[in-house]
Amino acid sequence: MPSGERRGRVGPVRFRTFLRNTVLDVMRSRGWLETDSDLGWDVFWADVGWIREVHDHVRLDDVQRINHFRNHFELTRKDFMVKNLKRMRKSLEREGRVEEATEFDFFPVTYSLPQDYGMFETEFRRQPNAIWIMKPPAKAQGKGIFLFSKISQIAEWRKDYKQRQVGAVGEKAGGAYGAEQVEPYLAQRYIENPHLVGGKKYDLRVYVLVTCYSPLTVWLHRTGFARFCHQRFSLRDIENTFIHVTNVAVQKTNPKYTPSSGCKYGLRNLRQYITASRGVETAQKLFDDIQNMILRSLHAVQKNYCAR
Repeated sequence: MPSGERRGRVGPVRFRTFLRNTVLDVMRSRGWLETDSDLGWDVFWADVGWIREVHDHVRLDDVQRINHFRNHFELTRKDFMVKNLKRMRKSLEREGRVEEATEFDFFPVTYSLPQDYGMFETEFRRQPNAIWIMKPPAKAQGKGIFLFSKISQIAEWRKDYKQRQVGAVGEKAGGAYGAEQVEPYLAQRYIENPHLVGGKKYDLRVYVLVTCYSPLTVWLHRTGFARFCHQRFSLRDIENTFIHVTNVAVQKTNPKYTPSSGCKYGLRNLRQYITASRGVETAQKLFDDIQNMILRSLHAVQKNYCAR
């Protein structure tokens, strides 16, 4: 939003944010004016708490912009994202659009625990030598993630879950509303043969801006980066997070981690590497597939969002 006339006034863009990081630095560098006004702003980079508690109780002008849609969690929570992708796939299958439905089958076999525990256990016993990864659906920075290959490991988690659930219900019944919130998990087939660079596992961070869901309007940033594990990939040590969990918050705790290396690699450099090692067509198909997965993920949640 350029400086200019907005709601009958002329001047710099007024912004509000609770953050004190790169977001704030960028806004200030553009000459925008910071404000702590409740509603006297043009751009508000809010946290999810504000969206949840305040957004539905205020009326914003058409020119005001915030950084989240109301139902952002339908996409940003891992369990909700899986639910929406599965629902989209089933909806297309019911409509007879089987080929189109297969385009949403781009993620590993995933179950939400504990509600899908029975189906998970059946699948686990069908492939007893497979490796699985457990992820909390609403946490970041690699917190709570672990790999397992024995049903006993997940059984221990399930027992602990039930104990905490009973404890939370008991405390609530007794009037202790400060009881610990019981959190579910996702159990997902671990990708045992990931593409490696220098023998190390990595994932991608790609920046996507959605400005509207009706019609769906998406902007994909040309730059991004790959996050690498510090140690070479191996399935012999599935408990080693420095091998299997790419989050920087995890990798920087490695004693050999150095800020200069950072375990990051520019997306353009990665594409050049793949082009050189696998060929132009393979690299192009890979990045086309990534864009298609982004669009399908957004289509899967499109009905859950407000128009704008």
